[in-house]
Amino acid sequence: MLGQRLINFFVSQNCSELLACSVENEPVIKKTDYAQCDITKRDQVKNVVLNFYPDFIINAAAYTNVDRSETDRETAWKINVKGVEYLAEASRVLDAHLIHISSDYIFDGLKGPYSETALPNPVSYYGRTKLASENVMKISGTIHTILRTNVLFGRAEENRPDFVRWVVQMLRSGQMIRIVTDQINNPTYVGDLVQGINKVIDYRKEGIYNIGGRDFLSRFDFTMEIAEFFELDKSLVKPILTEELKQPAKRPLNSGLLTLKAETELGFKPHSIKEVLSIMKKELSL
Repeated sequence: MLGQRLINFFVSQNCSELLACSVENEPVIKKTDYAQCDITKRDQVKNVVLNFYPDFIINAAAYTNVDRSETDRETAWKINVKGVEYLAEASRVLDAHLIHISSDYIFDGLKGPYSETALPNPVSYYGRTKLASENVMKISGTIHTILRTNVLFGRAEENRPDFVRWVVQMLRSGQMIRIVTDQINNPTYVGDLVQGINKVIDYRKEGIYNIGGRDFLSRFDFTMEIAEFFELDKSLVKPILTEELKQPAKRPLNSGLLTLKAETELGFKPHSIKEVLSIMKKELSL
């Protein structure tokens, strides 16, 4: 989702030379130059970076299956940690600026929302890999920026439905959905994250910045906002607690990310939930 939106954005700006990369043999979006690259392979990363010689590298790749990370730990570590290590090594050689996407899952969810200086304490293996990736960045010696985000949603041309589209599709088809009431975040519109990344590039800002939405609310309340906006049957939304799902990985519950630093230093301007739903309604003809 993020990779596709970044390609569309920078191609539309028509002011940069762009190389898109992924593990796939063929690009999902054929709008710019493309190179196949598996970031868990040091030589592949090195060759792609040195051949293109970028000023900026945006790492939008991650192993994001939180529950599967508990058992498929080797793959999660290779992608989320070793891949970042290899990107940082290649970036350092060229003095390229590496922008890395991290997560609120580095926190335990006991005292959210969190600022950039809050003490990390991940409660899942996925969260541990994301914290380790941040530490790799910090000790790498490369020019870098870490952008933490949470509950990313929005349109992508070739992607599984995001949370908004999933809710709309399920409720329109008359299916009942169970949504947790005890997970609190400020969901991040993917267009806002792209805006934040572009601001980092414009101002060449380094360090850690939180990028999130304007509204802090539970996943249940988020769902009810979606149902109300699209005039769907709210009675189909059943409240539950996270523990009732019996998921393999523990979730940070009282979470979310404070974005004051990004708003002040980057000029970041997050949208409200209602603003984003209006945008998505037009984009997707929902």
